[in-house]
Amino acid sequence: MDTAGAYQPSPVAWVREEVELIERTGVAVGGRRVVLLGTVGARSGALRKTPLMRVELGGVYAAVASMAGAQRHPAWYANVLAHPVVQLRDGDEVSERVAREVTGAERARWWSLACTVFPSYVTYQSRTRRRIPVLLLERPAGGRERPAGGPGTAP
Repeated sequence: MDTAGAYQPSPVAWVREEVELIERTGVAVGGRRVVLLGTVGARSGALRKTPLMRVELGGVYAAVASMAGAQRHPAWYANVLAHPVVQLRDGDEVSERVAREVTGAERARWWSLACTVFPSYVTYQSRTRRRIPVLLLERPAGGRERPAGGPGTAP
């Protein structure tokens, strides 16, 4: 992931504060298991960071673009579509990932897992007419891991 763009904190106060808390303590508000997704802004080119619920199976993570059931997709979703190489911070581990949206039976399996991990996703889907996207964050061939906070880490 090209992290040449300067980090631009979210204009949404709770997102900005949650990112700062996670980076400082490794834990989200209420002790929830979350990860930080680092993306390149689709329009700005700036580095963005977004907390997401931790949905993981076999080293692959799912990013659920729920936006709490809003009628539009979250901004990070457009960023990932424009720049699918992302960074993921899970605790002290930072890794480069490649995102891809899943459909059909594969989406159904991951959606089921996501709803098991975070049951509020069921409520979120009922609030919106859009189908909430599910993206998988997979290691690229030869993917790297770095300790959080090390040189060149973004999230």
